[in-house]
Amino acid sequence: MVLSFPAAGYISTRRGAARAAAEAVAGGEKGMKAISAPWRMEYIKAEKPEGCVFCLDGEQAGDFVLKRGRRAFVMMNRYPYTAGHVMIIPYRHLSDPSQLTPEERLELFDLTALAVSALREAMGPEGFNIGMNLGKAAGAGIEDHLHIHVVPRWTGDTNFVSVVGEVRVIPEAVSATWEKLLPYFGKE
Repeated sequence: MVLSFPAAGYISTRRGAARAAAEAVAGGEKGMKAISAPWRMEYIKAEKPEGCVFCLDGEQAGDFVLKRGRRAFVMMNRYPYTAGHVMIIPYRHLSDPSQLTPEERLELFDLTALAVSALREAMGPEGFNIGMNLGKAAGAGIEDHLHIHVVPRWTGDTNFVSVVGEVRVIPEAVSATWEKLLPYFGKE
């Protein structure tokens, strides 16, 4: 099944129309849900690194890294909630904020403020969600290395597809967002 939606984006105020569209996107009443994410193939086929991915990203030259500080760095979330979702990550591998030094806490907050300013200027969001998920029960995908999420938000970015169809649509590739944001974080 192939669906096409108007380029301007269809907004329905009728719950039945939204549910029908979400069911169509999800493959129909009895069909299998299919979501296209062609960039995932690179991840699937790639050799998986051993160890903490944040420690590796902190050491590497910079896949999706936007800014390096002395004690922490800012990078794109490879699996974003919305376009522009970034994370601020300390270089030290720890899972409890009480283990952070005062200098690390200060730099994490300074980089969070920089991320908000850069995202505001580059993408014009109407708001932000900022926070940490500590522990599996809290939703942490990577439990052992704490990190702060900065998620830009726009009115209507949670639409009928995500609410009814339980599918999230990210309108831009992470690599394209990274290239757009990089100049706003200054030179490393």
